[in-house]
Amino acid sequence: MTTNNEYDDLEEIELSQSDKPSFENNSNNEENQTGNSILREFLSYMKIIVIAISIAFICNQFIIVNAKVPTGSMKDTIMEGNRLIGFRLSYLFSDPKRLDVVIFKFPDNESENYVKRIIGLPGDNVVIKEGHVYVNDVLLDEPYIKEPMSVSSQVLNYAVPAGCYFMMGDNRNNSADSRFWVNTYVAKDKILAKAIFKYYDSHIVFELIK
Repeated sequence: MTTNNEYDDLEEIELSQSDKPSFENNSNNEENQTGNSILREFLSYMKIIVIAISIAFICNQFIIVNAKVPTGSMKDTIMEGNRLIGFRLSYLFSDPKRLDVVIFKFPDNESENYVKRIIGLPGDNVVIKEGHVYVNDVLLDEPYIKEPMSVSSQVLNYAVPAGCYFMMGDNRNNSADSRFWVNTYVAKDKILAKAIFKYYDSHIVFELIK
């Protein structure tokens, strides 16, 4: 009887040991779960970053133009150092209008972008004389210019071709514009955007461009 009891005791001990939880396995599972959680979080952040970059790329290429103005040719409407937000879709279903401020490919060097005001539309006759601008024999009202143009004895006459625009800067006495370019006019398909807002890098307060 004693021998049988000893075997029974041994069996109970073996059974109780096999029923004990494996702390080593639990530890490994927790580490795996932690690793998977970190990976999922990393992939989630990467997804957000990729989406944000994609949206920024699409906006910059097809919806807006964000440009910095290096000169004072558009004073006092736009100052040196201003940044511009232009809307690329402004002329998708309509033509540019007289006095719009636009961003376009510089016709003498299309690697550069310029910003000027549209003065002459396709088919217009623009005459500059005695410090004033006439469009189709009508004196153009220009409250936006920085100062009156210097008076010259020379009369400048421009017949704007179809599909093209005559551009001038608001700072008339310090603006390289259609008056001085080799390729005088800007074709419609070279107009990138209508300038809508301006702001400074140092303080992002948007102002409407008029």
